[in-house]
Amino acid sequence: MAEISINIVAFDIPYPADYGGSIDIFYKLKALHANGVQIILHCFKYNKSEQPELEKYCQKVIYYKRQKGIRFLFSRLPYIVITRKNKQLLKNLSANDYPILFEGLHSCYYLNARKLRERRKIVRMHNIEHDYYKGLHDASVDFFRRIYYGMESRKLKRYERVLKHASQIISIIFDDQRYFENKYGKTLCIPAFHPFDNITVEPGKGSYFLYHGNLSVEENQKAVRFLLYEVFNHLDTKLIIAGKNPEKDIENRANKLENVELIANPSEEKMYELLKNAQGCVLPTFQDTGLKLKLLISLFSSRFVLANNTMVKHTALADSCEIAYTASEFKNAIRDLANQEFTAEMVEQRVRKLQKFTNEYNSAELIKTITNE
Repeated sequence: MAEISINIVAFDIPYPADYGGSIDIFYKLKALHANGVQIILHCFKYNKSEQPELEKYCQKVIYYKRQKGIRFLFSRLPYIVITRKNKQLLKNLSANDYPILFEGLHSCYYLNARKLRERRKIVRMHNIEHDYYKGLHDASVDFFRRIYYGMESRKLKRYERVLKHASQIISIIFDDQRYFENKYGKTLCIPAFHPFDNITVEPGKGSYFLYHGNLSVEENQKAVRFLLYEVFNHLDTKLIIAGKNPEKDIENRANKLENVELIANPSEEKMYELLKNAQGCVLPTFQDTGLKLKLLISLFSSRFVLANNTMVKHTALADSCEIAYTASEFKNAIRDLANQEFTAEMVEQRVRKLQKFTNEYNSAELIKTITNE
């Protein structure tokens, strides 16, 4: 196979891979590298320091400072886009003729740049962004954040038209694929990349259920509050909540319930141990956008997965999960699942179901797209 080279423009430094977007990008880099793709990674630096780990998988890593400040809130462009404007990025992208993969609308400031007009330009859409920000607006309890999310949602809806300049759009779920195909054409779906090369689920039983996620994000906070106030407050079954930067009120509520343990900022090793040993993962969500990576991670590494319809909608994964709609249904399902053994036959069913969600399958599809085969 001829050597394949690509520029990838990431909206963040994708390592440590500690939330959905960075997980998808980081394990995409690893999978492409394993298939011999030469990667020039362009990433924006604001919350993380430069990461030598990325040099294992990339021919070159170039960092750009992300602009910040209240003045950018008054731009007609979305804040997440205008703050990633950087002339050096355009100069570096113009220095070769490789295809360009833009990660999310966040990184698309130069998608319609005249200097890149003849290039193959692929955009990975992690969500329908204006719907995602509308969901953040609806979930937030902070007045000023609600104003920001509402403004950003409207700006993103207008800005999305830039996608007509893409050679190819890649959605993360099939429902998003239909949306982008109807509006812009040239869309395919490649599910999220993730930390698991194989299904690591073990038969047997666990003594607790697990909720995991970035606890500084409003949609996850809402899900945790639902579990704490409406589900596990009336159960004897143990719940472990594990994730980044939990809010104080979540800490306080978890500490008041004897059957709940909160593990803040667990290491990667600790998280995998929690997933492996759990009886199952409990995954409600109230935001119908994108493919929640926590769903894939749970299915690849944990036993039973109990979710609501919003979590599995349009993912083609509903029949791999137990589904509940109300707090009462969650309670009944947890009582039932707590006494069941996850069998070797169930593991085999999971392996068959997830074949088209493996990094190996996804990377093969992505390479076809990069090379326009």
